[in-house]
Amino acid sequence: MKILYAIQATGNGHISRASQIIPQLQNYGIVDVFLSGDNHTLALDYPTKYVSKGLSLRWKDCGSLDTMATLKCFEPLRLRRDIRQLPVENYDLVINDFEYIAARACKSKNVPTIHVGHQASFLSQKTPRHHSKSIIGEYIFKNYAPAPKAIGLHFDEYDQNILSPIIREDIMYAKPSDQGHITIYLPGVALSCFTNLCAELPHLDFHIFSPAITQNHQKNNIHFYKPSIKHFSASMIHAAGVITGGGFETPAEALFLNKKLIAIPIDRHYEQQCNAAALKLKGVTVLNHFNQLDACLITNWLSLPSKQTSVKATTVPNLVKKVMDTYWLTETSANFTPMFV
Repeated sequence: MKILYAIQATGNGHISRASQIIPQLQNYGIVDVFLSGDNHTLALDYPTKYVSKGLSLRWKDCGSLDTMATLKCFEPLRLRRDIRQLPVENYDLVINDFEYIAARACKSKNVPTIHVGHQASFLSQKTPRHHSKSIIGEYIFKNYAPAPKAIGLHFDEYDQNILSPIIREDIMYAKPSDQGHITIYLPGVALSCFTNLCAELPHLDFHIFSPAITQNHQKNNIHFYKPSIKHFSASMIHAAGVITGGGFETPAEALFLNKKLIAIPIDRHYEQQCNAAALKLKGVTVLNHFNQLDACLITNWLSLPSKQTSVKATTVPNLVKKVMDTYWLTETSANFTPMFV
């Protein structure tokens, strides 16, 4: 069979997950990749057959959504052209990881598609939400990448079609230790916003990973790293704690490793705020704004016992099997109805 895998390339989580899923999908047929978006730093390790600028979010320097910059990148005529020209009709199945163009193309051409990924979990009302529900955010969850079938990934299995996170093999089979450093990954925050803070704690070592870093180097107690899955994994496996945003993959990996975690969702980013609500339920320290992070908070966080609960892992073969079982069930059934009600 022929499979098209449509990947949203805002941030690095979708690409990281795709790198694990594609080899397993290839056991079922020929897999082509459609990469949509331009706000990422990791490269996909597989050939990309179709590329689009797509829709990507933009951030302000200290961790808030930049609405104006995001809207400036919106080009409706280009999107309509890309939807019309993407040849989804040439595929038996389109797997969509929260990608707008392929979802709209499948809907208009009546091509089988399954929404697979973290955002798909929000189609269920049982998934934790921010205390203040966003009408716009909920609309995006439901309508951004519409598909008749969905398989979600989240920190816990909140509903029947939500699985535990996919954990990379280097994390899953690692032997964690505490070498005393703190791993920081805040891609929506400028380096200048937290390097001074790290300098206030000279007795601690910090490993900072950022798209703004082009060359690995060290300055006093701060180690600066350009984005690298290999180096980031090694740093997190042996960290005393992890400070990151309100995304999904990095918090899930930190929880799997039983690492102390501080999560700082991007301001006005509804999905990350919902993730933060779920992380609070697991005992994670969550800050509403980056400016709440200070030297005293970090010191107390490291010294106090952790109340976090871990996460289970879903293996990639099991996820892909569920995707394919869903496809075959759909092909043999006239009842092609949404999985979440």
